[in-house]
Amino acid sequence: MEYKRFENTIIARIDRGEEILEQVKEIALKEKIRLASVQALGAINRFTVGVFKTNEKTYLANEFEGSYEIVSLSGTINTMNGEFYCHLHMSAGNEKGEVFGGHLNQAFVSATCEMVITVIDGTVDRYYDEEIGLNLFRF
Repeated sequence: MEYKRFENTIIARIDRGEEILEQVKEIALKEKIRLASVQALGAINRFTVGVFKTNEKTYLANEFEGSYEIVSLSGTINTMNGEFYCHLHMSAGNEKGEVFGGHLNQAFVSATCEMVITVIDGTVDRYYDEEIGLNLFRF
């Protein structure tokens, strides 16, 4: 992975074999990012995405392997209890044009991933909401 910062924007290239969430965390910690938006595209060969079942307060995870193009990857970097926190969603399409997606748990790059991180001047922490079962923004 390599990246370059231009004021409040970071342009990153995540390389073959690297796991996307690990690289986002590395950038965020090195750059001391407390709040940012993330968007990316690229090619992956293995990924896990989940769907939150609100009535059960549980995630269902779906694993995929093969040739996939990231159609959309977006989300936020912020903090929870003052520590790094990242919430990303991703959709990826296969050679038939079928698209699968959800909350990103893990994704391994097969060719490259081009990412733009827009750093926001501020902090928004998260807290766990018992009623909903998710980590929500705390303003």
